[in-house]
This record gives sequence, C-alpha cells and structure tokens, in this order.
Amino acid sequence: DQTELMSLTNKSTHTVAVDAFRWSWAFNYKEEGAYDIGTPDAKPTLWLPINERTRFELTSPDVDHSFWIPDFLFKMDVIPGRTNKFELTPDKLGTFPGRCAELCGVDHSAMLFDVKVVTRAEYDAHIQELKDTGQAGLFDTGRSSSKAGVTA
Repeated sequence: DQTELMSLTNKSTHTVAVDAFRWSWAFNYKEEGAYDIGTPDAKPTLWLPINERTRFELTSPDVDHSFWIPDFLFKMDVIPGRTNKFELTPDKLGTFPGRCAELCGVDHSAMLFDVKVVTRAEYDAHIQELKDTGQAGLFDTGRSSSKAGVTA
C-alpha cells in the first residue's frame, strides 16, 4: 500500500514546492511562477485545482516539520537537507485545515495553513492575484542560500 501511495508519476499537472520553516509555510507554485507565504500571525492558504494531480516537494531550511492535511488522510515529514515528494489529486471542493505535526519549537502550534480546493478558473484567478500583489517568482526560505528572499 505504501509503495502505491508514494509512487511518483509523470502525470502531475503542476508542482507545489512546500517550504516549512519556523513557524509557518511557503507555497511555491512552480510552473505558475507565484508563491504564497505565511507567518505565525497570518496562516497561508494552499490553493489546488480540483481533479488535477499535483506533485508536492517538501523542504525545510531549519528543523524537522511535518506536512499534514487531516482531511486528505496524508502526512509526510519535512526534513532539512532532504526533499520529500508525493502526489495527490483532490476530488472534493472546499477548504481544509492543515498543520505541522512535528513538535518543532516554541511556535509549533502556530504552524497552521488552509488548503482550498477550487475550480481551475478560480485557481488561475488566484495565481494571477498573487502575481498582481507582487508574489511572482519563487520564494526561497533558505533552500539554496542562508538568506531568505525571492528568486525569479
């Protein structure tokens, strides 16, 4: 069962690079060239188009975290120096809570996010909104350097 759940295909529609960092999340929509990032005071929302396969690439620049969406019945660790990958296809519209499931420090309880599964048109409109508000490119929380910033 685990082998089937963890298998990667070449059928994914797009890739979301998820950076877990003390104490929030950044979601990089790689093909779309946009990102969303949260803070402990303002949780981010991960947008996914319904019935489209998405590949997730999980990284952390600091300590162990765990990417967990209870309604999706899936959790995966996020470990510094390693990229963990999985794919899924959301098949139900709605908003679902997500959180870090690995005790990662003082503000671990603030590592929350929402997942919004929407139509393709709503997804495209949201990506454009991110770009229009200056969140174009990819956000780097330290994967490739010691300083966080935006990479084009």
